[in-house]
This record gives sequence, structure tokens and C-alpha cells, in this order.
Amino acid sequence: MTLGLCTDRAGCSVRWRTDSGTPVRNVRIAGHRRNSRRWAHNPQETVKEPAMPNRTIPDGTEPDNPEEATVPFNGLIRYERQMPIHQISYYLCGDIGEPQHYTELFYTLRTASETDLIYLHLNSPGGEFDTGLQIINNILASEAHVITVLEARAYSMAALIFLSGDELVIHDNCQLMFHIYSGSFAGRGNEQQAEVIAVGKWFEKAMGRICKPFLSDAEIGKILKGSDLWMDSDEIQRRLMRLQRARTKSATARKKPGAVPDGAS
Repeated sequence: MTLGLCTDRAGCSVRWRTDSGTPVRNVRIAGHRRNSRRWAHNPQETVKEPAMPNRTIPDGTEPDNPEEATVPFNGLIRYERQMPIHQISYYLCGDIGEPQHYTELFYTLRTASETDLIYLHLNSPGGEFDTGLQIINNILASEAHVITVLEARAYSMAALIFLSGDELVIHDNCQLMFHIYSGSFAGRGNEQQAEVIAVGKWFEKAMGRICKPFLSDAEIGKILKGSDLWMDSDEIQRRLMRLQRARTKSATARKKPGAVPDGAS
């Protein structure tokens, strides 16, 4: 007479069988898991059952072993997440003043989510250089999609803010103007000389990072030497369309097999 232990969903059963294979009695042992090991009457011998391949049971029939039945594929299930979208507008009109007047704008840009839209409507002759840079840095750091809208004029620092948007919108009959900074310095002579050099390098780097490739190197060089650069809506549109075509061409080239990314050697 042999002893075998098999498992089911609730526990496992011990079955004694005679040599002819007729079951004598079943004794249920509680507390065992489905993945309990199967033991023979001889502790040194393990009973191994042949692996059964997965198969689909035809409709209207009962499987020999419920664990062998596979669930038919019924198609993909859609999982959807809805997120709120906020549309916020600020109007930068008139001179750009001291930075403490723009803290609400800074906070909004810094805390916005990737689904938010922030519009900056521009009609300004420019103003404080450091305030404008703080606005630009917050635009670049924002997770929101920032749209700068030129509604009349954007001169000096306001022109740099306009170029910093993720999306640029130009109305008809508008103007941009770029020129070098102006200011006054105080202190001892050597301090003023050092400040002039430092501010000049600061402005040159900011112009290059913000205005290229909308402006060429030659145009930026002329501005740094004191020239004013004016352009109307038609010229702005032509430059933006040229940049868009260049970006599209570059993106297409990167997608082609074997294409070398920009800057790679």
C-alpha cells in the first residue's frame, strides 16, 4: 500500500491506495498551502507528476483540472487618468520694474504642472535687466507650457522675454527691438571698471543664450557694439518660420537610420 499527498485550493488530502489502485480512505490535513510539497510513503522518495501543457477548454465542457484551464484573451482594457488643465494669463505692460513686483508670476511659473498653460502678453519698452532675467529663468524652469504673445511692442529686455517662450505668438503691426544695456555705476574708479567688465560679459552671454538662433552671431556682435536692431511682424514671422523648418529638418535627420546627432563626431 502506498501513501500520496496532493494539494487543492483549500488544503491537501492524504490518500491511501492498495496495490490495485483502489482508494481506501481520504484524510484531509488543514493548514497546508497550495504549493506544499508532495511526499511518498518512503521519506526518501519524492513523487513527481508530469507537467501538463496549458490548453483551452472548449465552451460547454468542464476541464479535468480547473487549474489547467486558461482564460481566453478578450482584448485590451483602457486605463485613463484625467488631470486638470489651468490656463493663466499675465500682461507685462509698461516698464519692467523691480523684481519684488513679480513674485506672484515667479511662484506661478515655479509651481505650475505640465498640463498648465501660461500666457505672457507683452507690450513693453523694456526695463530692469535683472528682473527680466529672473522672469526668463523661471520660464525656462517651469513645467508648464509658456506662450509669449507679442501684442504691440517688445523692446530691449521685453524682446528677450518674448524669445524665451515655449511657443511664440505674433499679432500684426508689432515690433521687436534689440540693443545693448544702459546704466550707471558708482564707487571708486577701479570698482566701476570691474563692474563694467563683469556686466558686459554677463550681458553678452545672456544675449547669446537667449537670442540665438533667432539672431545671428553677426547681428549679436553689432548689438554689442552699440547698434539697434529693429524688426516688424513680417520679419519676425519669416525668422520664426525659418527656425521651424530648420528644427523639423534636424528632427527628421535624427530619425533616419545611421544619422549622426548634432554635435557628435
